[in-house]
Amino acid sequence: MSKIIHALQGFASNSGDLPALRGDNSAFSYSGMLAAVHMLADELTTLGIERVGLAADNGPEWIIVDLACQLAGVPLIPLPGFFTPQQMRHAVESSGVDALLSDRDGFASTCATLFGARLSGGAVTFASLTSISAFRLCPLLDSFLLPDNTAKITYTSGSTGHPKGVCLSVAAQYATASALNDALKDTPLHRHLAVLPLATLLENVAGVYSALLRGAEVMLPSLATLGWAGSSGLDIQALESTLTAAKPDSAVLLPQILKGLISARESGKWPAPASLKFLAVGGARVAPDLIKRGRQLGLPVYEGYGLSECGSVVSVNRPGADKLGSAGKVLTHCVVHTARSELVVGGNVYQGYLQKEHCVPVPTEVATGDLGEIDDDGFLWLHGRSKNVLVNSYGRNISPEWPESELLAQPSILQCMVIGDDQAYCSALIYPSPHASHEQIDHEISMCNSVLPDYAQIKRWVQLPVPLSAENDLLTANGRLRRHEILMHYSGLADTCYCDYPELIRSTNSADVTVAKE
Repeated sequence: MSKIIHALQGFASNSGDLPALRGDNSAFSYSGMLAAVHMLADELTTLGIERVGLAADNGPEWIIVDLACQLAGVPLIPLPGFFTPQQMRHAVESSGVDALLSDRDGFASTCATLFGARLSGGAVTFASLTSISAFRLCPLLDSFLLPDNTAKITYTSGSTGHPKGVCLSVAAQYATASALNDALKDTPLHRHLAVLPLATLLENVAGVYSALLRGAEVMLPSLATLGWAGSSGLDIQALESTLTAAKPDSAVLLPQILKGLISARESGKWPAPASLKFLAVGGARVAPDLIKRGRQLGLPVYEGYGLSECGSVVSVNRPGADKLGSAGKVLTHCVVHTARSELVVGGNVYQGYLQKEHCVPVPTEVATGDLGEIDDDGFLWLHGRSKNVLVNSYGRNISPEWPESELLAQPSILQCMVIGDDQAYCSALIYPSPHASHEQIDHEISMCNSVLPDYAQIKRWVQLPVPLSAENDLLTANGRLRRHEILMHYSGLADTCYCDYPELIRSTNSADVTVAKE
């Protein structure tokens, strides 16, 4: 039996009346949740469903489907709401999904458009679910064979339109959630608010599983209640209201969300709930000054690091074990070493990528592509992505994450990407906060340049017309920059930063900043 299900059954036996899941319109105790999970697992088995694709809103039923698939031994494939139709078709067909579960309006029409003749009949309803229905698909003749013990396939946002499927076992997910709980055993966390979409592995495992395995209540408001609004991103005021109403002890944030909450606190418009004890932030490097500002404003923010191939979390700072600027202490379920400055993680890894060649051996460790080091106390320090390193025309190597973290610590800069490969100097594509003037951004860039060496300073910048997001395919689900896609999409803007660079080099010194003409 799934280790996660086994542990939850222990809670249901001893403290079944404890609240487990609470959504906008429904709530489950631990015993009630397990009863629904068993009922749905029986229904999946009776229907002969072998692989489930889940395209649903945040809420208790998402978790019930997730756990029921574990109990029934059916691999689950979460389908993020930001997937394009092409990405959804790729995920469904490459993983061999034979049942799509969804609560989305018009999903039957979506299935008919994407899968045509493969759609087998109308919607199938479940006695155990009130809002989620199933849409059966005829199996593909050349369906991929999954690695042994695959319980979940999470799709990473790759460099092409076809994201890679990472196959994870229940044991790997359980190990991650348990190791995180062991690290936080001295921090009383009784209520967790799921802020990220549940299809995001970081929320699914490090947020929800971790909370349930310590007997906490998981608050699961809909994405609309949280403020997620499709391509327009996150309405930070809606999230503030939800945090205030839910009064959670813990939540998982992305750096951009943290920045919005800090701005709200600094403006005096939002009094953060006193209940907050642990706000984990990950997905991209966070400037130490941003963490410091958050803590000074009463936000207990702690940076972590992880990747899907290792079950979502490898290291995290936490109360009692914290070094500002690091990505935290490596958790006990992982072993990390470096090879030519690249971080290599073992001890708790995926079963393999989804691919036609099903006889590929199960990996024992993962070369992360991240540059970093481990100090004598076991804390991990990140230095950027190996494939992101810029080499300027003078031969200097620059990890763009370094100046980017300095820029993102400034109040007027909401998003940025530093460019400059094969160029004489670095520039930045910037999406500013509303009402920020060019002069204000120039000043903030100059402040950053004062602490950067000349070769990493930002000489020119250009404003992005709209925010970068997963919906426009320019961010990953965890908020990481999809650099190749951004550079291709905004190649014209990037070119303006270098159209007259010889004159710029002759006429400026190391402290000057220039706005490129769009």
